[in-house]
Amino acid sequence: MLNWLVPSVSSFLITIVLMPSLIRYFRSKHEGQTIREEGPKWHEKKSGTPTMGGILFIFAILITDLVFGAWQSLLTASLLILLFVLVMFGVLGMWDDSIKIFHRQNQGLKAWQKLLGQIIFSLVFAAVYVHEGFPLAIKIPFGADLPLGAIYILFVVIWLVGFSNAVNLTDGLDGLVAGCATISFAAYAIIASHQHQISVLVFCVTVVGGLIGFFIFNHKPAKIFMGDMGSLALGGAIAAVSILLHHELSLLSIGIIYVIETLSVMIQVASFKLTGKRVFKMTPIHHHFEMLGWSEWKIDTVFWSISLIMSAITVMTII
Repeated sequence: MLNWLVPSVSSFLITIVLMPSLIRYFRSKHEGQTIREEGPKWHEKKSGTPTMGGILFIFAILITDLVFGAWQSLLTASLLILLFVLVMFGVLGMWDDSIKIFHRQNQGLKAWQKLLGQIIFSLVFAAVYVHEGFPLAIKIPFGADLPLGAIYILFVVIWLVGFSNAVNLTDGLDGLVAGCATISFAAYAIIASHQHQISVLVFCVTVVGGLIGFFIFNHKPAKIFMGDMGSLALGGAIAAVSILLHHELSLLSIGIIYVIETLSVMIQVASFKLTGKRVFKMTPIHHHFEMLGWSEWKIDTVFWSISLIMSAITVMTII
């Protein structure tokens, strides 16, 4: 029986040991976040806070999994393709963050550039998935598989791109995504353990360790943000994990917060275009609650609690 604590502790320690130096480096280079003008006015005080903190927990996850995987003969296609998704979606986010930082603006890559990169990396994941002979079918809760054939590849692309952007939208408050993603990956670690998919289990617990280490520096008041590098990487990776565990639709409940955040934006845009009126005071929806007077800690706590409850219910129905 593998000791899953080893990769988790390793990524945790790498993150907490190196993060202070990374924060000092970013501060010395004045590489901080530019807060979007249309956001809550009280967020302006966060301007200048170092960003791209995702680079460190991604590094910690990558090094830990490669070393631990080689040591335990676990460098399987599943583990390697998960690392590919994490790193490449992270690189896309890093490119986006770099444009924002060096041009001192909140607009990074053009939407089509980001989408094109996400689609390409998703197709690489899909190609490996097909090559390894995984089922081209969606697991229906409490029922049989729904065969999709080649259409499943389209589903994979939509799933990875969609949740990558959904987690990115959720990343608007100190510690919010770090907490939600920790819960999501922990839930999938339990499912992976139940299925004896050790490679996926190792990946999930390594991510959990890195995120817990990052949270120490990211909770309110955040000393560093994960940036698009972190959120795009985590979103793509969590979608890939749900696919490899063949419980794709479980992400709708385990990732309920990402879904709600995304739906709030879609509803707001649709309502304004159709009626000229807004449903929410501001979107994504965590800003709506801020406008109602909720503190960041209250929003974080409520959203984490919803994520934890829904993840627990989902895991219990699966295992």
